[in-house]
Amino acid sequence: MNISTDTSTNTKYINQDVVEKRMNTRLLKNKIAKGIFFASTMFGLVVLAILIFRVFSQGFSWINLDFLTGRLSNNPDRAGIMGAILGTLWLMVVVAPVTMLLGVGTAIYLETYAKKGRVHSFIQANISNLAGVPSIVFGILGLTIFVRALDLGGVVLAGGLTMALLVLPIVVVASQEAIRAVPNHLSEASYGMGATKWQTIKNVILPAALPGILTGAILSLSRAIGETAPLVVIGIPALLIPFPGSIMDRFTILPVQIYYWTIDAALVAEYANLAAATIIVLLIVLFILNSTAIIIRNKFQQRY
Repeated sequence: MNISTDTSTNTKYINQDVVEKRMNTRLLKNKIAKGIFFASTMFGLVVLAILIFRVFSQGFSWINLDFLTGRLSNNPDRAGIMGAILGTLWLMVVVAPVTMLLGVGTAIYLETYAKKGRVHSFIQANISNLAGVPSIVFGILGLTIFVRALDLGGVVLAGGLTMALLVLPIVVVASQEAIRAVPNHLSEASYGMGATKWQTIKNVILPAALPGILTGAILSLSRAIGETAPLVVIGIPALLIPFPGSIMDRFTILPVQIYYWTIDAALVAEYANLAAATIIVLLIVLFILNSTAIIIRNKFQQRY
């Protein structure tokens, strides 16, 4: 017996008009979103270009050898920033090793040794939250612990430890992400060859994660160099002090000097030019440090 099945009634046809209408709506929404994002990008670039042009046009003519090598002065024509430059470099001497040791060590412990659970989740959540705490809070913490409790005063060591606490969460989170990105088969192969956990971490995981860790260090040092509020809170001055020669000397840094000169510009207009010239120097210092760190990172990235 032949059975014929009529499937014509079950066939679903696509309404071309409805499809074209929906497609046109989606294309219109896509163009609107693209235009908004492009306008936002251009607005940021235009504001940045205006800011850079204003800074360079106002401060470039003030940059000379005497300005770079001179001491601070009450006379704008004789003021120099060598003390602030040395103070910034000495601050990095403290911030860089403290941040790397504590940050990378914390990331290694949380990712390889700590057991997953409520305590681990609690620590992880607090580290992430610390990255969003206002910088002035860390300044109050540094003032309480390092300046007053330990009686260090406004020296390089106190300022460096305060700034290290500020940028530590950035290094921890970046290091954790870098360690997680290491393929599992690398560590499993190391364990399969009889290596211990520490040998695996030292010889396999850390070398492979080093580019990501250095990226976090670059970001953290850049933020530490540009921060002003914590150092103002702990009492870092912009006065006629001697050049710092060790971590136990009083100091000032470029952002603090820019801050005070910007305030003084309300009374003496020439200080605005000095602040602009110092901003240019700070940008150059940041560019040199970041370029050096990026070269080191790329070298290890090609190796591993």
